[in-house]
Amino acid sequence: MILRRGKVPKVPHTEFRVGGRLALEEIHGTYGFSGPHSRKMHLRYPTVQAALPVPASLDLTPRPPAGRLALQPYHIRAGAIPHAGDAVTGRIPLVYGPSTTVSAVKPKASMPADVFFRNGDRHELWFVQDGTGVLETEFGALSWKKGHYVVVPKATTCRWTLSSPRAFLLLVESVFPIVFAPHHLNAAGQATLMAPIVETEVEAPEFAGPVDRLGRFRVLVKHDGGLVSRLTLAHHPFDLIGWEGALYPFAFPISSHHGIAREMHTAPPIHQTFQAGQAPFSGFSICSFVPQIEGWHPKEVPAPYAHHNVDSDECMFFSNADYGARKGVIEEGSLTFHPGSLPHSPHGRAAETSLRDRGRMSGRLAVMLDTFFESLRVTAQGRRWRDLDYALSWARADGRSGT
Repeated sequence: MILRRGKVPKVPHTEFRVGGRLALEEIHGTYGFSGPHSRKMHLRYPTVQAALPVPASLDLTPRPPAGRLALQPYHIRAGAIPHAGDAVTGRIPLVYGPSTTVSAVKPKASMPADVFFRNGDRHELWFVQDGTGVLETEFGALSWKKGHYVVVPKATTCRWTLSSPRAFLLLVESVFPIVFAPHHLNAAGQATLMAPIVETEVEAPEFAGPVDRLGRFRVLVKHDGGLVSRLTLAHHPFDLIGWEGALYPFAFPISSHHGIAREMHTAPPIHQTFQAGQAPFSGFSICSFVPQIEGWHPKEVPAPYAHHNVDSDECMFFSNADYGARKGVIEEGSLTFHPGSLPHSPHGRAAETSLRDRGRMSGRLAVMLDTFFESLRVTAQGRRWRDLDYALSWARADGRSGT
């Protein structure tokens, strides 16, 4: 959706004054200015710095484990990772590839009042597992809470604050812009009448006008895959008098993904909410497994079939432990990682026991990422928090694995 907030000239790149002062236009664009973009009207040039840029002590580069690893599936107990830092310093990469990184973020503090963050090389998709807070940006303030997706375009200047003592967030970073699944939209950009999402259920930032303040304001900018540099601006970065466009941060409750049920089990694409890049060449899909009626065919097997999606690596985040195919194995806040070169299936007797759930309401809640022809690998931190014998858990009658 194209939104307009604050004061913006009707015609782009024309003289526009506020209180006699010439407003300064900035285009925040994607795909070489051919994709979604917004034009932002500043009181002051966003390029004015008070000091030379310097490397920051923070490094967010994903690190592989030492040594050579055997190919295997992973169950990462992200729920057991301790809370630490804020929404920037507390990022813990778990799985990564050339264009995609999946991290657990468990902050216990807000960012400092005079520090801002700008992800200069990745678009961000967040899922809020627990906690509440506000994402402050130049586009306005965006409230978030448990069950929210939050999409933050690349190079958005922001500050994360908590209104709860701590939070648990899943973060997916992408080289490519993150949008609603294109096949859910018609030529006018509306969700089709058959889609599980409705674009009007998006929650946009609340714009309150410019912060016109001089001083020294630190902006941490992530670049080159995880390196961080510190800029020192001579004015507050939220100096917009207005903005207009289709590129801006927004929240979307996972409950606004309205599941589509049918008589028999359907492959994951029916559950897709977001997409990055272009299938089948690059990026990934994000699917929302929300509570819905299981298939009601008299011979339906509600548990998914064993699958071997050879062109996709799969990560599944379990917001609760009520996912039938993994019961007794996963925990609330677990992340599984299944490389595309390995088949996986329901655990233990999950397929057999799922027969009693035909036509019943499922209580599951999970977020799945499937890459498009991109191989992922576990990080050293992801491996540290792994279930040690997850690869053997399918051999047990109850599916349980050890620690």
